[in-house]
Amino acid sequence: MLSVFTLLLAAPFIGSFLGTLISRLPEGRPVVFDRSRCEACGHVLGAGDMVPLFSWLLLKGRCRHCGAKLGIFYPLIELAALGVALWALLTMPPHLAWPTAALGWVLLALALIDAKHFLLPDVLTLPLIPAGLAVAWWLDPAGLLGAQVLHHALGAALGFLGFAGLAWAYQRLRGREGLGLGDAKLLAAAGAWVSWSGLGSVLLWAAPIALVVSLAAGLIQGTLSDKLAGRSALPFGPFLALGLWLTWLYGPIRLGWPG
Repeated sequence: MLSVFTLLLAAPFIGSFLGTLISRLPEGRPVVFDRSRCEACGHVLGAGDMVPLFSWLLLKGRCRHCGAKLGIFYPLIELAALGVALWALLTMPPHLAWPTAALGWVLLALALIDAKHFLLPDVLTLPLIPAGLAVAWWLDPAGLLGAQVLHHALGAALGFLGFAGLAWAYQRLRGREGLGLGDAKLLAAAGAWVSWSGLGSVLLWAAPIALVVSLAAGLIQGTLSDKLAGRSALPFGPFLALGLWLTWLYGPIRLGWPG
């Protein structure tokens, strides 16, 4: 019970940190060793200005020093981090709640960064690979060199090599880059978490959702012909992140006729 309370209490604070990470990391700004400031007046924010959710509500979304609107990004990301923690608690056994929430928080940051900047930072993506292998070993400590951990290591290798090969083939056929190595690294991380047997499910979630979103965006923006011709870019990282999250929570998609 204490672990559940701690996770829910920590989630908004982690969400606040994720907001800083998402805002600063793609721009190369310091994430940890730099004070938070009001973007309008530059005033350094105190501890009372940065209590997740409550400070924003108490100040009515404005800077206490200059009155400028603070925007809704931080409270939304804090709520999203809390939602990830609740989702983890509702779907996973208690001993996996923290690792699951941590995975979800990193995937949330990666998805939002890629959606805005077409970038999947190695500093976030690559640590997911040893983390996934570590969780696989933790769940089966007697099998350090056994089947389970090896299956997850194989998943990481297949995820990277398969996607990197697909990106190479796309570039050769189309004469331009269409899939980035950041996506390959994220799929490698997926393999480390859900094993080689879960990679297909990650893609079965990611690809159709990406296609639907792309076509819907094309219809709304009037660029459907560009979408169909592959002339309009769409970040694939958010969909891979969603596919990994759903596969980790609910297991591989099982195809086949009933009975």
